[in-house]
Amino acid sequence: MQFYRSRNAPRCLLLVLTAASLTLSACTGGDGAAKPADTRKAAKEVQVTAITVQAKDFRRNVEAVGSLFPQEEVTVSSEVDGKVDQVFVDVGDRVETGQPIVGVSTIELKLALDQQRALYRQARTRLGLPEDSDDDISKITDAAEVKKAAADLKQTDDTYKRSATLLQKQLVPEQDVEQAEGRLNSARAAYELAVQSVQNLRAQLPQYRAAMELAEKKLRDAVIRAPFKGEVKERLVAPGQYLKVQTPVMGIVSIDPLRVRLKIPERMTEWVHVGDSVNVSVEAYPEKKFSGKVSRINPSVDQQSRTFEVEGLLKNSEALLKPGFFIKAELGSGKLDQALLVPEGSLSYSFGVYKAFIIQGNAVKEMEVKVGDRTTDGMIEVISGLKAGDVIALAAKGQTLIDGATIRVAD
Repeated sequence: MQFYRSRNAPRCLLLVLTAASLTLSACTGGDGAAKPADTRKAAKEVQVTAITVQAKDFRRNVEAVGSLFPQEEVTVSSEVDGKVDQVFVDVGDRVETGQPIVGVSTIELKLALDQQRALYRQARTRLGLPEDSDDDISKITDAAEVKKAAADLKQTDDTYKRSATLLQKQLVPEQDVEQAEGRLNSARAAYELAVQSVQNLRAQLPQYRAAMELAEKKLRDAVIRAPFKGEVKERLVAPGQYLKVQTPVMGIVSIDPLRVRLKIPERMTEWVHVGDSVNVSVEAYPEKKFSGKVSRINPSVDQQSRTFEVEGLLKNSEALLKPGFFIKAELGSGKLDQALLVPEGSLSYSFGVYKAFIIQGNAVKEMEVKVGDRTTDGMIEVISGLKAGDVIALAAKGQTLIDGATIRVAD
């Protein structure tokens, strides 16, 4: 057999030996230890915090949905007839209690008031009452009419008596005595008529005063005012419009505080009490929570929905919330249970499933769990999948746990 020798054989042998030398150098250290392999193993360890699952007293929360309603809402109407002179506010304006919102023409109202004042003063003058006194007249005889009639009666009575005396002495004819007696009877009738007239006038005096005060009230009512502090929801009039009594002019709502109305299942009747806390969230401000208190509980249950209504008051000093908002609410209840609680961050959530990682030696085992209610301090109830005494892992910030991962528990 014939062999052929290649000119490149020594060079190929040298390359093979060199590659073998580099491979051996990379795979072993000076002391023969596998340091690169140890380094990769250490890189797989996840630093965690160990959390022991414990059974604790847990106050149940009640979750419900509802709507916001104004504290007060009213459609203000006119109390007088007249033409609108001014409209002082418009939709969205804030108003204070007693603030003018609409002004009605006062010309006719002032004339009516002057007329009633004149009648009232005339009656007081006839009764002889000073201007700075009240309407009490203790004696009918104090009236001017009665005084005059009394004076006339006394004068005619004296005349009659003198005539009667002279007749006895036969100094005057009997005809003069009869005339004097007639004048006396006429004066007596005039006196009784004056007393009766004053009595009627005294009885009418409160009526004159009431008519005057009513005219004064109508004049004041020509300026329509806000009945409470709030905001204008609706404007219904314009300058120049003629108003009749009870014509709506403005809609006003009070929005601080707001009413929260919720429907609660009847089985939770004993859970909710007046004074319990209410925490509300709305879609307009997803990152904010608004708090309040339960103020009223409806004593009856809706037979169709099997729910009862709970009403709370919610502070709204910044006017962020508006009547009509749809809300999600959480009520702190009086229901106290024993429950397994863990920090919400210690569970992972993916595709609708919650999972916990139980520490077993220096590794973790993934376990599916079912959860219940949450607390206001970041804890969550575990219904199944864990038991009291289990130790679960909470990964350090920026690290992720998987089933079977090697862990290092932080001190």
